[in-house]
Amino acid sequence: MKLVMKHLFGPVNSRRLGISLGIDLVPFKTCSLNCVYCECGRTSRLTASPAEFAPTDEVIAELRMYLASQPRLDAITFSGSGEPTLHSGIGRIIDVIKDEFPGYRVVVLTNGTLLWREAVRRSLLRADVIIPSLDALGEEAFKKISRPAPGITPRRLLDGLVRLRGEFAGRILLEIFIVPGVNDSEEELSRLAEACGRIRPDRIQINSLDRPGSEKWVRPASAEELARARSFFSGFGVDIIGKPGPRAATGAARPGGGLDEAVRATLERRPSTVEDLCRALGASPGKIEKTLAGLASRGLITTSELSRGTFYAIKKEGPKRGGA
Repeated sequence: MKLVMKHLFGPVNSRRLGISLGIDLVPFKTCSLNCVYCECGRTSRLTASPAEFAPTDEVIAELRMYLASQPRLDAITFSGSGEPTLHSGIGRIIDVIKDEFPGYRVVVLTNGTLLWREAVRRSLLRADVIIPSLDALGEEAFKKISRPAPGITPRRLLDGLVRLRGEFAGRILLEIFIVPGVNDSEEELSRLAEACGRIRPDRIQINSLDRPGSEKWVRPASAEELARARSFFSGFGVDIIGKPGPRAATGAARPGGGLDEAVRATLERRPSTVEDLCRALGASPGKIEKTLAGLASRGLITTSELSRGTFYAIKKEGPKRGGA
């Protein structure tokens, strides 16, 4: 019988995390930031107020159903198309995974804006890896890149990250997204480096635009610009996040069933090239291209050109995969 999942997606072969099952806890583009580089597009619901956006029991039931067969996974990742820490039940969901399926590594991708709240930090303490982002600390740069919900400030964001480090026993991989001309000045990078001394992340990941962002004026940082940014963090372990590597099969069943559903679920959350989809879903280029042609014939996808090739995305006004 085909499993119909509303809140799980993938597994995808992540360039950072290996074979990763995704959990999407909030409606599309519900976020506390409206970042100019976001691959999911502009935020449609800007909020810093946690709520039970998806029924917690429903998410747990899907997880139990999918994980009962003990699929081969490197990570179970809270990510998707919005800010996962906005979901008030995330801590309970993490507890279920760690109590009932302790062999799986739990990863949380977050913009870090709610970590100043003690309850949010406490809800994440049983995760294995937290990957927060910190792109700017100057008010002007922060507002230009992040366009935050009311009440979110660089100082509050930094305070939450510092407090998290003092309470969290797992790994913190801090992501810094370089937007050329905005947060790559000597002043801004020096502020970020000083903040890293307080946060003490296990590693720093420097990233830049690799897929179409929400604003057309954002451009990818060059190799030279990324290397210069890296030089400010010489006292830390630093990775420059590059383009995806060769394709590899995931070896795990897909929660939604077939390849068509898996491609749609992936494109709803991030624009992707044929190469990206091959690597993420472990399918051949021929099968991916056939699936994309079918979606295009039904008017479900759009295309855009970037230096890395043709990117496909689900039309925002078109039919969406059920649930989050």
